[in-house]
Amino acid sequence: MKRINLMDTPHFVINEELQRQVAFHEAGHATSIYFGNHQRQLPPIFFQIYINQRQDTCQLDKAEQSPETINDTYITKIEGGRLIHTLPCSVGIAVSEFSLIQKQAYLAAFNADIINLLAGPLSEANYVALRDNEPINPYLVNLDALHFYGGSSDLETINDYLNCLELTQAQRSAKLSTLFLESFAFIKDKENWKAISGLAEYILSSKKNIITHDDIAKELDQNYFINRAYAWC
Repeated sequence: MKRINLMDTPHFVINEELQRQVAFHEAGHATSIYFGNHQRQLPPIFFQIYINQRQDTCQLDKAEQSPETINDTYITKIEGGRLIHTLPCSVGIAVSEFSLIQKQAYLAAFNADIINLLAGPLSEANYVALRDNEPINPYLVNLDALHFYGGSSDLETINDYLNCLELTQAQRSAKLSTLFLESFAFIKDKENWKAISGLAEYILSSKKNIITHDDIAKELDQNYFINRAYAWC
């Protein structure tokens, strides 16, 4: 598939349980963007979830399935969702003429995008752990483990972000570890997880090919925002 500027490149799945994992993955991205950015007092941003499922390939027997048919079966992706629309070659150069407040705002948006990218595979990992009644913590599910939860393209994009910073390898690792822990704390928060779970169920039950920004906002605002509105003022 041709590379496109999305929060996450496509997931391909062929059964109901894997569809649930993908729904939690996309709900993790979406909830982190919608609630997490609000919590950090960052501006709202447009995004939507695309879902494309071909019923004809879903009915194939295992013997008839091939990488080509699997790749055409179930595609999900988030369009938009990033505060940094175009990555600079160097963040240092990009913000060199900014005021201190502008620099802080840019770096906050930069960090938020990375946190939101991590929230997808972390949500999928948390769902699987809960489903299988297994423990989960930042040591059991580390950055490398996210490849097993649809996180390869997310980690690729995160590397693109980090390449824009003039960091030593030690500084780079420390920064990524800090943002990983922040994203992990977000999805493990009880109220946040309720919202992620609810949005995942909405995605699965909606039967829509596009879950619009309005759909996502309505689902999260009506069912989950009221419990945290005062805490975020």
